[in-house]
Amino acid sequence: MPDSLSPRTVALVKATVPALQEHGAEITKVMYRRLFQDERIAALFNQANQQSGAQRFALASAVLAYARHIDDLAALGPAVERMAQKHVGYAILPEHYPHVGRALLAAIAEVLGDAATPDILAAWDEAYWHLARILQGREAQIRDDIMAHPGGWTDWRRFVVAERRSEAQDIMSFILRPEDGGKVVPHRSGQYLTLRFDAAGLAGVKRNYSISCAPNHDYYRITVKREPGGEASGFLHDRATVGTVIEATPPAGDFHLTDRPARPVVLLSGGVGLTPMVSMMEQIAAQHPDLPTWYVHANRNAARHALDAQVRDAAGRHGRTEIATFYEDFAGETDVLPGRVSVDWLRRNTPLSQADIYLCGPRPFLRALVTDLTAAGVSSDRIHYEFFGPADEQLAA
Repeated sequence: MPDSLSPRTVALVKATVPALQEHGAEITKVMYRRLFQDERIAALFNQANQQSGAQRFALASAVLAYARHIDDLAALGPAVERMAQKHVGYAILPEHYPHVGRALLAAIAEVLGDAATPDILAAWDEAYWHLARILQGREAQIRDDIMAHPGGWTDWRRFVVAERRSEAQDIMSFILRPEDGGKVVPHRSGQYLTLRFDAAGLAGVKRNYSISCAPNHDYYRITVKREPGGEASGFLHDRATVGTVIEATPPAGDFHLTDRPARPVVLLSGGVGLTPMVSMMEQIAAQHPDLPTWYVHANRNAARHALDAQVRDAAGRHGRTEIATFYEDFAGETDVLPGRVSVDWLRRNTPLSQADIYLCGPRPFLRALVTDLTAAGVSSDRIHYEFFGPADEQLAA
């Protein structure tokens, strides 16, 4: 197949943008319905995102973005990287791509009817495989990089819960060590593990959890909030004991501290979104002694504030970190500020105009701060965020 798309294909795909705007969510709904007729393919996906509809709308947005930018794929670079990282996390392999391609083309034909002409379908077939080759190439690079490090692995590996510790109200940490006794590949601070709970008796349940410890060769730590009705979080809190086996793929994710920070760093977190920030703080303390750092955390109250002692310990070892904590339900605590984090406060108390800003937290927290940071003139290349949901889900959704 050619290395670039033909001009005719580009024109035909762009011509489908209005139809995708109107029918994209229905197309992806039909695509997943067709795809999941094969139980082996259905087992690759996080079904919680399917049940909520989040993944369907995320994919519809991604397909629309691809059609809009098909003549300027460089604009999709960050989205492609997120997708590739997610695919590595879910152990998606090249042999899985034909199933998705057939389901997508059939869904376009079913939903658009006569408007899905043979030429349109042929163009989308070419466009799909062009993107598939890009993703497969990047996924191979990610896996090669993982395997180049001691402790690297691909696919699913069995881990044992070695320790569990209550951190705050409804928040618990779990130390995961390889069942085979081997090493693990050090994660990049900010990355997540994808866990599969089949070995623990929850067939088909998969979740992503940020790694909350310093990079190392021996174990990973995840810090999990109990979610109302949460199948995985409820299992971890109530039933996962020392010795419980859970499977994991290697650390993944494009949200991480850069290897060589060139600017001051401001870490912003809300609630349990602090988990990747704790890992970043540990890495900064160990590897970047001269990096000016500000860590700003927002929480409901002290009872729900996890890992504060670890953060302060890392900041003390670092010596160049300023910490600010906000409680919405302020009760006069020492070294705590009342209310919520605002960009005005950040402008007054951090080097907002020069720093790289890393954010993680609930969607309302991120939506407000990313919007306000952008309005305040912070360039998009200095705003880095992670949120909990499908890779291409938008903050505005």
